[in-house]
Amino acid sequence: MATSMNFSHGLKAELVQPYNFEMSQNLRPFLEEYWVSSFLIVVVYLLLIIVGQSYMRTRKGFSLQGPLVLWSFCLAMFSILGTVRIWKYMGTLLFTRGLKQTVCFSAYTDDTIVKFWSCLFVLSKIVELGDTAFIILRKRPLILVHWYHHSTVLLFTSFGFKNRVPSGGWFMTMNLGVHSIMYTYYTLKAAKVKHPSMLPMVITSLQILQMVMGTIFGILNYIWRQEKGCHMTMEHFFWSFVLYGTYFILFAHFFQQAYLRPKGKARPKSQ
Repeated sequence: MATSMNFSHGLKAELVQPYNFEMSQNLRPFLEEYWVSSFLIVVVYLLLIIVGQSYMRTRKGFSLQGPLVLWSFCLAMFSILGTVRIWKYMGTLLFTRGLKQTVCFSAYTDDTIVKFWSCLFVLSKIVELGDTAFIILRKRPLILVHWYHHSTVLLFTSFGFKNRVPSGGWFMTMNLGVHSIMYTYYTLKAAKVKHPSMLPMVITSLQILQMVMGTIFGILNYIWRQEKGCHMTMEHFFWSFVLYGTYFILFAHFFQQAYLRPKGKARPKSQ
């Protein structure tokens, strides 16, 4: 058994070696304090939505095509790089140690690659609030699923980071993967480059699938909670279940409204 575990560890180390930039200063101690600040950031975010919409009510929307292309492109590149690195790590961990290690045990969160990208992932949730600024300044419809998802993901990500929630690794992995496609689509759309007409529906479908998988991982975490070394509390389970559940309902409703409503009726628009 020990030989098998050592072999798995060796295989993981051989397949996923950190790059020099991933071994930079660890921001974890600083960001763990950020958990409290995240509430203030969300409050300011929601207040700015109210102020911004009030300011733009009697004004013409801005085009912002160039800034939007650059914004979406940068977020797409970040998501793609994060996806390549984290998917490779989590996939290696999954096939060498098993699903339970990736869902129930938090030891892997101390890995150099995971620490680096999880820190950037937490910070990216603040940056992504800028999506809402573009919607308001361009006078596009700001729907519930957008601001609710942006604000609660920020809180949930910082909560999971601080408490080292084991299934948070899959949350980050899936989120980066979906965002790689989503922000690439936003870039193409803002640049007015032709893209597959089914792409928006595919993205929303992937978002719904992400919520389903997140719920499954949460349930598995609950089932395996009695395992020795399993890092799971009822607080972790409750909040992940509540948030994934509400995300599923909101994205499923958006899917129905955007893609299944009869033609001729108003449909919600994305960024």
